Amino acid sequence: MAAPDMMPASMGGAVDLSVLAARHAQEAQAAARPADAAEGSSPDGAGAAAPGAPVPGVIVDVTDAEFGAVVELSSSVPVIVDIWAEWCGPCKQLTPVLERLVSEYQGRLVLAKVDADANPQLVQAFQAQSIPTVAAVIGGRPAPLFTGAIPEEQVREVLEQVLAFAEQQGITGRVPVEGAEAPAEPEPEPVPPLHQEAYDALEAGDLPTAIAAFEKAVAQNPRDAEAIAGLAQVRLLSRLQGRGADEVRAAAGGAPDDIEAQMLVADLDLSGGHVEDAFLRLLDLMATLSGDAKQDVRLRLLDHFEIVGLDDPRVGAARRRLTSLLY
Repeated sequence: MAAPDMMPASMGGAVDLSVLAARHAQEAQAAARPADAAEGSSPDGAGAAAPGAPVPGVIVDVTDAEFGAVVELSSSVPVIVDIWAEWCGPCKQLTPVLERLVSEYQGRLVLAKVDADANPQLVQAFQAQSIPTVAAVIGGRPAPLFTGAIPEEQVREVLEQVLAFAEQQGITGRVPVEGAEAPAEPEPEPVPPLHQEAYDALEAGDLPTAIAAFEKAVAQNPRDAEAIAGLAQVRLLSRLQGRGADEVRAAAGGAPDDIEAQMLVADLDLSGGHVEDAFLRLLDLMATLSGDAKQDVRLRLLDHFEIVGLDDPRVGAARRRLTSLLY
């Protein structure tokens, strides 16, 4: 047997299923119309039934008329398409393998089985030159996977690739499966004792004890990012404790050379959510200083960065200017 024609990891699709999806949408709209508006409706208002759609499940048989529902389903769960025929010997080897493996994924994949003899439109849409032909539909986009019966391990690898690609596209849904166990919730990480001590102190309003606990945690592990950020936050709370906004701003306005008063206004800005204002105030202040005073402002800025979050783009921009001021 020739080597299977497997899809590369990029999962690029070559065929267009939009017509099938559009047809399904039209059928759904037709089914929603009042019965007396449909041609051939009976006097008592009972109209003709709309074409059936496959009930979402792990393994479904679908037809040309129903496949639009599969396209829609693929926006939340990747769908594996198995194009087979009753007379096809390799199909009888492959289809049970697909059914078993897809079932093992507990609803993270759906297998849509298409009888090639009864559904010529789908055979044409997927360009099935031979059968079995296996493809995927992810987010409404089709991707050929392989043709012919291939070993089970290779099938499993292909399914893993499909799931990995779907995850990259944000498609991580799960079809409910009767009797399947719900995914176990991960156990919460235990809170380090010194962190807990700081949180308990904060809850009691004891800021000095919270600061001491976080300082001890950082001393024990200088890479403890949570303790570093927590320490910066509690220090800011401590500096502003008992001070009104008007008092802080008036003090800074009346003493423009008082560095601590200017830094306190930046603390006030940050606590009020005015991140850019706080950063700009400290950076502009740094530009006028030298020596120890300049270092004090730099340390205050670093505390502010920790509070906002080092991944925040505003921190990145402020850090670049800080670097230019230092060197």
